[in-house]
Amino acid sequence: MQFPKLSLSIRKLSTHVLALTIGIVLIVSTLQVSPTLAESVPDPVTAELPQLIAQRQSTIAPIAVSNTSFVTSAVDRVGAAVVRIDTERTITRRAPDPFLEDPFFRRFFGDSFPHELPQEQLRGLGSGFIIDKSGLVLTNAHVVDKADRVTVHLKDGRTLEGKVQGADEVTDLALVKINAGSDLPVAPLGSSANVKVGDWAIAVGNPLGLDNTVTLGIISTLRRSSAQVGISNKRLDFIQTDAAINPGNSGGPLLNAQGEVIGINTAIRGDAMGIGFAIPIDKAKVIAAQLEGGKKVAHPYLGVAMEDLTPEVAKQINANPNSPIQIPEISGVLVVRVVPNSPAASAGIRPGDVIIEVDGQQITQGEDLLNIVESSRINQLLQLKVQRGNQVQKLSIRTAQLQNVS
Repeated sequence: MQFPKLSLSIRKLSTHVLALTIGIVLIVSTLQVSPTLAESVPDPVTAELPQLIAQRQSTIAPIAVSNTSFVTSAVDRVGAAVVRIDTERTITRRAPDPFLEDPFFRRFFGDSFPHELPQEQLRGLGSGFIIDKSGLVLTNAHVVDKADRVTVHLKDGRTLEGKVQGADEVTDLALVKINAGSDLPVAPLGSSANVKVGDWAIAVGNPLGLDNTVTLGIISTLRRSSAQVGISNKRLDFIQTDAAINPGNSGGPLLNAQGEVIGINTAIRGDAMGIGFAIPIDKAKVIAAQLEGGKKVAHPYLGVAMEDLTPEVAKQINANPNSPIQIPEISGVLVVRVVPNSPAASAGIRPGDVIIEVDGQQITQGEDLLNIVESSRINQLLQLKVQRGNQVQKLSIRTAQLQNVS
């Protein structure tokens, strides 16, 4: 049986399928070829971009990068002149008298019992810095106090014997001499008069025996009196800093950002953290010059123990029924005690007097009086005005050399 119409339909369908297949192949071929054609046509902007970037980079100046900080530069400038100072002191302890007088021991040893115990070696350490090529080292007086032997260690490894050229306990400064030829590094000295609160402060030294230690901080305040610091037997106005200072730093330099010495690290407060004190270098220069010349540093004194007085403080004292005297309710310096055989005692100053004027200058604080006396000369006559009860007394007092500060 034949199906002519069906055969014709199948042939037509086959023709359509073949045409459709050819169309799909052409489309796929076009899709495959198109990317290749796109890549073969250069984009003028894209092609020139690397060259444009290179040209622009060539016009930019390179940035100078340095790993060296101002602290490093400052320490490099002075570090070789900073030294470690080791001291030795021999002491002989005596047996206590009750021990010697004990009948039990005397029965066996009699008068042959040794009154002196074996000797003992005390060792200390501190810092210092070379201020002259001749071998002068500046440090603290308490670093070399009563030392039998002083050894100076240089940063380059040399160890030299040191001789105490001179020391001044009142300002806690000392000068040590070493002999090492003329090739010694010298620390550049700045001026403490130019120091301001907030300036950088760099402490260099050997804290706790750890050589060549550097700490960084700022200047916290200026002209901090020794009385405020808690060492009333000194006559100093300290530079206060929060740069870490520890035992062994004593005598080492305090630097500014330029690497110049602005102070000598001296004291710390045991009851505080981050508070250290340095002697201003301008004061140290004056004292060092006198010590180098073998002179005794002059420190005039009057011989009074004193307290700052205000009307409010006077009222509180007077309100105390056990107070032996009535204090004038004014501002000035109250004399608490008069040292026997002192200039003040000879001039007739009494406890309870209030010093209100010296040589025409008004006195409101003990620091005012100390500055005037310190700047005077030995055996100089000063005119004092004191309030004694309800009366004002005029007294003449002649200064004398301070003998003992301990």
